[in-house]
Amino acid sequence: QVQLVESGGGLAQPGGSLRLSCATSGFTFTSYAMSWARQAPGKGLEWVSGISMNGKTTYYVDTVKGRFTISRDNAKNIVYLQMNSLKPEDTALYYCVRGWGMSGYRGQGTQVTVFS
Repeated sequence: QVQLVESGGGLAQPGGSLRLSCATSGFTFTSYAMSWARQAPGKGLEWVSGISMNGKTTYYVDTVKGRFTISRDNAKNIVYLQMNSLKPEDTALYYCVRGWGMSGYRGQGTQVTVFS
């Protein structure tokens, strides 16, 4: 059974940092790229970042480039999203997604709220 469990969300002030984690099980982690996506209140799902199977290739949506860093630990089957210089517009429910894009299995999400 495929499972993705996100954690690490919470409240942050503008300029602050949070580190999201996604613990996975039920599939061969090293056989899949992984992504993060988010859904802001009243908006659709937005792809944020993706990382290749071996972790050597990463992609970001323009709005988070230079602020967010995706990484993965293939020994622990975990994918991370380090979020720095947070902005109020980063407020959203963040999902871990199996594969590139937003159409794969995803978890329940973890809420990130940025406010001053």
